[in-house]
Amino acid sequence: MRVLVTGGAGFLGSHLCETLLQRGYEVICLDNFFTGKKSNIAHLFEWSGFEIVRHDIVEPILLEVDQIYNLACPASPHHYQHNPVKTIKTNILGTLHMLGIAKRVGATVLQASTSEVYGDPLVHPQVESYWGNVNPIGPRSCYDEGKRVAETLMFDYHRNSGVDIRVIRIFNTYGPRMAEDDGRVISNFIVQALRGEDLTIYGEGNQTRSFCYVDDLIRGMIQAMDHPTLKGPVNLGNDDERTILELAELILRMTDSRSKIQRLPLPKDDPTRRQPDLGVARSVLGYEPLVAVEEGLERTIAFFRGKLRS
Repeated sequence: MRVLVTGGAGFLGSHLCETLLQRGYEVICLDNFFTGKKSNIAHLFEWSGFEIVRHDIVEPILLEVDQIYNLACPASPHHYQHNPVKTIKTNILGTLHMLGIAKRVGATVLQASTSEVYGDPLVHPQVESYWGNVNPIGPRSCYDEGKRVAETLMFDYHRNSGVDIRVIRIFNTYGPRMAEDDGRVISNFIVQALRGEDLTIYGEGNQTRSFCYVDDLIRGMIQAMDHPTLKGPVNLGNDDERTILELAELILRMTDSRSKIQRLPLPKDDPTRRQPDLGVARSVLGYEPLVAVEEGLERTIAFFRGKLRS
């Protein structure tokens, strides 16, 4: 099995590449290294079946593969708002190019979509049949609407050209190899706590998120790819819903930090609640998140302790 992972040097992509190599697959890691890092995949260089291609999927590329995992796109607001036009191009042109490869060589292609397609949801928990509540002209729309268009392209290629597709919607995922400066809440809180800095909460911290440890997400992603009939979309994550304030207090306790909590203005279009309905994933894939938040945070805190010391 020859597999292409776009965004393969990123947080999720590097874990996926490692798991696929352990399965005995040949893996092509494609990345332009905007947010991906060579250090995430350095331990994979010794694998004979591992290949790295520096490339931006906004530009066409010809490859012969059996499967494509399309993960290439900045995933944190800090990064995807840095160049919003490039974010849209990555989601639309990049997805078109991956679908073109899949159509040409008969590969199965999995699109890593996001819970952000639901926007600031009016339905809770979020089910796959919900169409969302997204601001199409806000500062987050380059990512939210870009991912929504990518889903559209996937299903149009499937209907019109018979391309074998999978669409997963990823809810907040965390774990080792997160970047300390990516602006995501868990990495922010852990790094701030370990450095003795104030933990920055936006608003009162009453907004909720559901956090999934990376190992659970990667397992679900591969389950979706391997399923013989599933097309999606299917939610993947952990349905353990917590407020941001609860998360901050938990991380302070787990790090034995004396940091305080600082409240800042709420960003525009920040979702107030986020929790996946995992009914489809459980019934169709047999998926179940296995790593409790406290256990996952222990591993993630240990990773950042080592990273900050070095």
